Amino acid sequence: MNYENSLDFAKSMDAADELSSYRSRFYIPEVNKKESVYFCGNSLGLQPKTAQGMIEQELKDWAELGVHGHFEAGNPWYSYHEMFSEPLAKIVGAIPSEVVAMNALTVNLHLLFVSFYRPTAERYKIICEAQAFPSDQYAMESQAQMHGLNPDDVIIEVAPRTGENCIRHEDIVATIEAHRDSLALVFIGGVHYYTGQRFDMDAITKAGHEAGAIVGFDLAHAVGNIELNLHEWNVDFAAWCSYKYLNSGSGGVAGTYVHERHFGEDVLRLAGWWGYNKETRFKMEKGFKPISSAEAWQLSNAPVFSMAAHKASLDIFSEVGMEKLFEKRDKLTGYLEHLIKTNAPDVEVTTPAEPGERGCQLSMEVASNGKERYEALGKAGIVADWREPNVIRVAPVPLYNTFEDVFKFGQIIGSKN
Repeated sequence: MNYENSLDFAKSMDAADELSSYRSRFYIPEVNKKESVYFCGNSLGLQPKTAQGMIEQELKDWAELGVHGHFEAGNPWYSYHEMFSEPLAKIVGAIPSEVVAMNALTVNLHLLFVSFYRPTAERYKIICEAQAFPSDQYAMESQAQMHGLNPDDVIIEVAPRTGENCIRHEDIVATIEAHRDSLALVFIGGVHYYTGQRFDMDAITKAGHEAGAIVGFDLAHAVGNIELNLHEWNVDFAAWCSYKYLNSGSGGVAGTYVHERHFGEDVLRLAGWWGYNKETRFKMEKGFKPISSAEAWQLSNAPVFSMAAHKASLDIFSEVGMEKLFEKRDKLTGYLEHLIKTNAPDVEVTTPAEPGERGCQLSMEVASNGKERYEALGKAGIVADWREPNVIRVAPVPLYNTFEDVFKFGQIIGSKN
């Protein structure tokens, strides 16, 4: 596409954007009494305007029904989580029984590791990306320690080559092959939180399985951002949060995917009564009998208030459809990259240039006056993200960002002070 560095061009793109009306469905934070340019959806998505009413409805049902809300609320709390399986399955490319909304991201990762990281004397190693998100690192370290292993002996990190910013796909595959006889688990973030690099999850899964390993992904920066086909790719498990691109509020309920081949009573898991067979759950009997779906990994009943906000956002995703979001995503991020290169040649975009290797996010290294330029963005009403030592991360989100937003950013980032 031929981009132009002009306000008129940005406005013309917005005028032709069939998703432009969805911006009005979100609250846009103000800076200096004006709507901000909010480019932090990769960290915390914006609030859908319907979220408050949905939460208030559950509060109303609680006030009026008390315990009877479990079965008599407008959306009965007993089965509240069930309404999310179908819309989430469409977002992550799964069948509905493979998906469940529950808990928080790292809680879910630990539950999944219990089932899918089963080290033996021969197979005990975990391959992950270098500079994985800290919570992932801590989860892997502690899981190794719980099995009496030294994390330094267990965890193998695949890093970018010297002088490069991103990890080469062939290096991931080569590392899997090099450790195929001792490899228990491949666990990688679908999109790298720092660089914005999108990993080839299909090929990584194939390579991991050929080596005899289990393959799972942290999709915190991928869900709602990039195309996912977890079932088709044969991924064993995955987990994600909902407060970034899924716009479901700080600490919002997370999600879990488990491939259907892993359903069954012979799977080791930490069990709780909300994962128990629904037909006999209230008999309160000993001996765990799991639901034959991803719901078997649930421990407790649904966090309804958090899920109400989640529903507000997922309703919008269901209405729009993922293909339209991805089409606008690539145009917005492509325009952003064009303006950075045009207006700020001293700023290096470290996210891959190929649209198929990234999502919304661009990360950029600012060689001179980095912190000052980041602060100038803030003063101009642009909400971005700073990462030490000299990286600014921004993510134009197709549901609520505009081409004019991107244009404004391009003008400010070109100023060195």
